[in-house]
Amino acid sequence: MLPVEHNDSINAKILAISEDKIEGFVREPFAEIARRSGVGVDVVMARIGAMLRAGTIRRVRQTLLATNLAEGALVAWKVPEDKIDTAFDWMFQRDPFSGHVVLRSTDTVSAGSDYKLWTTLKVPHGFSLQEHCELLAKKVGAERFRLMPAKGIFTLGVGHVRRKTVEPGSKAEEPAKMIPVQIVDLTDEEWNVLLTLKREFAPEEIKPSPWLGRANEAGVPPEKFFRVAEELSVRKIIGRFSTFLEHVKPSAGGVRVTRFNALFHWAVPAGREIEAGGEVGRHHILTHCYWREAGPEFKNVNVMAVAHGTDKQLLLNHKAAIDRHLRASSIPVSYTNVFWGGRSEIKPSEISPQVYRQWLAEESKS
Repeated sequence: MLPVEHNDSINAKILAISEDKIEGFVREPFAEIARRSGVGVDVVMARIGAMLRAGTIRRVRQTLLATNLAEGALVAWKVPEDKIDTAFDWMFQRDPFSGHVVLRSTDTVSAGSDYKLWTTLKVPHGFSLQEHCELLAKKVGAERFRLMPAKGIFTLGVGHVRRKTVEPGSKAEEPAKMIPVQIVDLTDEEWNVLLTLKREFAPEEIKPSPWLGRANEAGVPPEKFFRVAEELSVRKIIGRFSTFLEHVKPSAGGVRVTRFNALFHWAVPAGREIEAGGEVGRHHILTHCYWREAGPEFKNVNVMAVAHGTDKQLLLNHKAAIDRHLRASSIPVSYTNVFWGGRSEIKPSEISPQVYRQWLAEESKS
């Protein structure tokens, strides 16, 4: 039986590449993981398949830069204590457009600490985030919600295995470049290829030339499928080919990838968000860094970042190093906080306009 824990030496070599290093669309993704990890391609496919079957890897898929395909936001919800668990379940089980669903808390009572339910939300182009949230608020009994669309992305890529050895203060040579959020339009043919491309891989699809089956499923000749996918990649609509570890729950063998999930908040002066985001986003520990406007409920926080780890104090040390770097960069911070993740479920957000129309029709009836 093959080892299936993330900390097995061969699995760790594979995961250090496969989590977030395969950028864009690659015709032979497993061969590329093999080439870059130094592990034979047959071993790579066997190990990824085994980890997927065991649940160590929760999904293998081509990611999309969905911020460019659908209107998206981070949403903080104020829900009465006695309704919060049912609200969590509803968002996770009944709303295919809510992706991450997380209960968050702060170490002390502070701005926004009564907003305990946090979700990521995407609605297809042409539909309203505000109206979607109003519908959800009625369904779950939320008192208030705060929509925080990303104005810019500085960091996006998980890489938990690679980050286990990162020291506080470790950062890139240059500030992170901001990717602006701008919605793009796709043709029906592009949607067809994209929706086929993004579906999660079943274990039996972990094999050479995995896209041939998807091209067949889309009813498109392979060369045309590749051409459309590569054009979408050039247009920054396709993100990475990734293996996503189950990083919230322990594996079947009781091993955890991470234990703590920290959402860092900073409020910097208006007009300096891009500069501040670049300085925060260059730190290697961060899996996400965004410019988002959190509003007065959160003391006008406008730069947010996420880090994961197994040691809470170490994550606070990473945060302290980022704070020191902001001071050294002469960027004033009027307010900062940490929201810790608790109960959490993750699924890819649906982005198909057709699926949205069907869902809306169903939910409007109930």
